Amino acid sequence: MLLIFGTTVRDRVLVVVRFICEYCRTDASQDVIESATKFSVFFLPLFTVGRRYVNVCRNCGGATPLTKEQATHGIEWAARNRQMT
Repeated sequence: MLLIFGTTVRDRVLVVVRFICEYCRTDASQDVIESATKFSVFFLPLFTVGRRYVNVCRNCGGATPLTKEQATHGIEWAARNRQMT
């Protein structure tokens, strides 16, 4: 019997916020991205193994790792300031 299993990573943009990038020092849009690693059998995702959050500058591409709390705070801040995309 042949059993095919593995993992895959799915990226999802949670929110776009605008502030000064720590790498290029310009006021640019920043994507808050959630990367979810999923375990799959026969190419069907069964469950999520792990999640990580990262902030990516649209101007220079600089990436900053975030905690879940920081990502949630960014979503709440954008909702309060009506900047959801």
